[in-house]
Amino acid sequence: MTRLRIDVHAHLWTAEYLDRLEKLGKTDTGTQRGIGAEATEADLDRRFALMDRASIDLQVLSVAPQSPHLADESDAVAVARAGNDAYAELVARFPGRFRAFAALPLPHVDAALREIARAFDELGAVGVGVTTTVLGHTLADPLFRPVYEELDRRGAVLCIHPAGEGVASPLITEHGMTWMVGAPVEDTVAIMHLILAGIPVRHPRMRILASHLGGALPLLPRRLDDHLAFESPGTPELPSVAVGRLWYDTVSHVHGPALVAAASTFGADRLVLGTDFPYEDGEVFLRAVDYIAESGLTREEATMILDTNAADLLGLSSLSGP
Repeated sequence: MTRLRIDVHAHLWTAEYLDRLEKLGKTDTGTQRGIGAEATEADLDRRFALMDRASIDLQVLSVAPQSPHLADESDAVAVARAGNDAYAELVARFPGRFRAFAALPLPHVDAALREIARAFDELGAVGVGVTTTVLGHTLADPLFRPVYEELDRRGAVLCIHPAGEGVASPLITEHGMTWMVGAPVEDTVAIMHLILAGIPVRHPRMRILASHLGGALPLLPRRLDDHLAFESPGTPELPSVAVGRLWYDTVSHVHGPALVAAASTFGADRLVLGTDFPYEDGEVFLRAVDYIAESGLTREEATMILDTNAADLLGLSSLSGP
């Protein structure tokens, strides 16, 4: 079996992309600037050197949480196209280093469908990326059904990343926990919205990829099943079954017990390498890869997670590393 080590959770924002968002009123782009995640030659050289040290062949880039989810459709379309074009140019320049999840101009579904077609048919995207909520809409909102139908038709990947909103709870956002606690809670809630709405079972060819080991989901399947009858009786299948339909990246800030719990709950074949670059950087970036083999999983399980699962998920198994 050909080894292909793919980091499915990595970020890159061009200055031009962030400038566009700022001009449209986004005020939080400063947290993506000056952290080594731009497209300058210096940032790219440093990124590639880290990838080489970790034996990572490819990174799949995504713009989340700075996604082009904007109220005005023309603005959302323009920013999504600009971001996706920038990624396509980087992939063309560095085909042995990058692939990309396309951004979508949600909540504008018809425009999103057009961008899906362009991203896959013209730009070579390996999936699409969204945040856990979209301008107040949950991902289970019937509004998004045509998007899921199209991704299902294509057998495409839907990558879900926290929005950084702390599930709209001031108990999180006003107490310094928006990302440390809020992000995995957002992961958990967003996936549960999809499961309770039956979206994974109704769209079985759409490949849903959750961030951060699915948040708290590795700990919850028995509880979810036991509470279903009195709390969500209309759910079309047991959550313990539904969670096995998804894939999960390994970003856990190098916490081995969380990885072992996820492998036990979902199966090691459902876990794919993620680093969350640049938020796990330097030596932490290297440990984000090394901890998988050091966490107590079998050698076979670690190899699957590191070197084969992501290629299968993304349809890149025929490629070889650079």
